[in-house]
Amino acid sequence: IGSQDYVKEAVRVVKSWLDQRGMYLKTKTAGVLPSGYRPELESSELLGQDEALFYMQAIGILRWIVELGRVDICGEVSMMSSYSMSPREGHLEAVLHIFSYLAGHDRSRIVMDDSYFPHKELERPDWSQFYPDAKEELPPDMPEPRGKEVQITMFVDASHAANVVTRQSRTGVLIFVNRAPILWFSKKQSTIETSSFGSEFQALKVGMELLLGLRYKIRMMGVPLEGYAHVKVDNMSVVKNTSVPESQLKKKSNSIAYHFVRQQVAADVARISYEPTNTNLADMLTKVQPGTTRQKLARMVMF
Repeated sequence: IGSQDYVKEAVRVVKSWLDQRGMYLKTKTAGVLPSGYRPELESSELLGQDEALFYMQAIGILRWIVELGRVDICGEVSMMSSYSMSPREGHLEAVLHIFSYLAGHDRSRIVMDDSYFPHKELERPDWSQFYPDAKEELPPDMPEPRGKEVQITMFVDASHAANVVTRQSRTGVLIFVNRAPILWFSKKQSTIETSSFGSEFQALKVGMELLLGLRYKIRMMGVPLEGYAHVKVDNMSVVKNTSVPESQLKKKSNSIAYHFVRQQVAADVARISYEPTNTNLADMLTKVQPGTTRQKLARMVMF
């Protein structure tokens, strides 16, 4: 599935708008946004009415490009969307930087690969003492599953206190069915967490909700599931708290996310394991990265 034609037309529209104002796109931009750029610290002048309208239109175009499979710009587009109501000159320059990146990387696309990830089988601990009634809710009217089972893999990450003004974290979720990326999600967390453990758990809760919805949808299509979903996170404390029944939560403010996730693990909806940060594909949905780092992760998802 490719967005090449749409991206080329979008870049053409932006260049046309810039030409009318004697401006032009940058060339050879390696990263989606300039390395280290923080839109929340922008202090340049507010845009005029015409430029602000163009900013909102450009964000709309970028969101469609993300929907068409450009996972590599999802996080940055989500970040810049937050400033659509009062964009500044620096915000517009950042959005134009994204289009410059797209102009130089217009052929990237996702592929519906039906092969499987070579996951190791994870042992299922005994959760009966803690969640005796835990079981996955199945659609009562789902059709009889037919065909080959599909495997679900979910990568989850959070950038703790990434917003240096509000100290809100950002959640990133990337879900594969077999090796095909099906769902990508990047959003600023509504709560402010005082530890990376808390922000990772909040991200995992959101990911688990998305996972439950996807499993329900797949079952209603009559497609059989392989079994539990393989969930990958890069925080070992989160892995231990969701894999060891006897582990205890020391911070009560995270208790809802904590018990929600553990109950889904007890119901064998998912089993959670550790994934190093440099191969956690959801990492590119949570922060601005240098071009080489972004391309390394993007090539694991796109072609």
